[in-house]
Amino acid sequence: MKIQFNTDNNIEGNERLESYFLTIIEDQLSRYSSHITRIEVHLSEASSKQGSENNMHCVLEARLKNLQPIAIKSAENTVERAVSSALNKLKTTLDRQLKK
Repeated sequence: MKIQFNTDNNIEGNERLESYFLTIIEDQLSRYSSHITRIEVHLSEASSKQGSENNMHCVLEARLKNLQPIAIKSAENTVERAVSSALNKLKTTLDRQLKK
């Protein structure tokens, strides 16, 4: 399972950030790894105004073997929470899709 990170100009996509999320994503999605070919992580900040709530956005796009891609969106007040929320939604969706 390949994981690709994309960030907007408001979020610094450094190696430490990618390494941190890489570990979390691989751990959370390990049981689906035989079905997933690639995960694309898109991180962005909707508004650069400080004090705005839920302005950190995460889109996880899962590319699946022999199935249509799945895109999940989440908005939270921190990047960590946005990724965690999107991962939980993605796991629920994968459970439903792969039961079929």
